[in-house]
Amino acid sequence: MATGQFRYTYTNAEGYDAVGFLNDPPSGQCTNLPAPAAAEGAAATATVFLDADCAGDTYLTLPAGADASDRLLLRSVVFS
Repeated sequence: MATGQFRYTYTNAEGYDAVGFLNDPPSGQCTNLPAPAAAEGAAATATVFLDADCAGDTYLTLPAGADASDRLLLRSVVFS
């Protein structure tokens, strides 16, 4: 388990900015996000993917506590 909180921002169905949280996310398990999102902090080393289900060749590994660029809109994440 990754200890801490992973925050992300996304635009909800009504077109408003929203913030989501993953508290103490499990390690080694892919988590899909509700919509394309920008990462705001990793609870542990996080590999973020542009595609759902942690699939595809486009991904970025973020060290614990790192933020991703607002231009990177991820769809899924897995923690080490």
